[in-house]
Amino acid sequence: MSQTAASSSSFRPIPLTAAAGGLTITKPQQTATSFFKIASGEVITFAWNMTSVLATPTHLTVSAVCDNGNTYAVGPTDGIIPGTATEVLWDIYSYQMHNPNKPLAQATYTLNIWDDRGPGAALRGGYLQQNSELHFALYTPQAYTPIASGWTCSTCNGAMSYAAHPAFISLIITFFIIFFSGFHLLRTSSRSSQN
Repeated sequence: MSQTAASSSSFRPIPLTAAAGGLTITKPQQTATSFFKIASGEVITFAWNMTSVLATPTHLTVSAVCDNGNTYAVGPTDGIIPGTATEVLWDIYSYQMHNPNKPLAQATYTLNIWDDRGPGAALRGGYLQQNSELHFALYTPQAYTPIASGWTCSTCNGAMSYAAHPAFISLIITFFIIFFSGFHLLRTSSRSSQN
């Protein structure tokens, strides 16, 4: 059998009415922004399902675009994975250690996935449409400091602890009741003395 005959027998025509192929992110869930810790042993799994993709791509490119404008390759193979893949694992700590000149920022990212045609390719029936719907955030945990070693709450204010105390709130409410009751009594008595 010739090379031409073999390739033409595996060709599957795409109908003119075919919808553009899509990709639905299944992991992490998209109900809210997911936060991932940049720490040893923390691996992010991005998973998806493809729908209406009739022309299987040769490869997919997966990247994370940070709010600061930097783009990072996702996964162990510089962001390029087989076109039939339905997930990619990203060891962000390993990435951080191996890329000191372009470290991951503590920020929000957008996950971009596209096929062989590249980012921003025109919609075409049966071909994968670029997906940029997943947003996630990365953070670096702070080192643990015990209270005995001098930990202090940088956002706490000692004065506010008194304001939140029930006795303080009761005292303020009592003061307002007394003030407005006295004001009402004085106002009523001044009206009655004028008549």
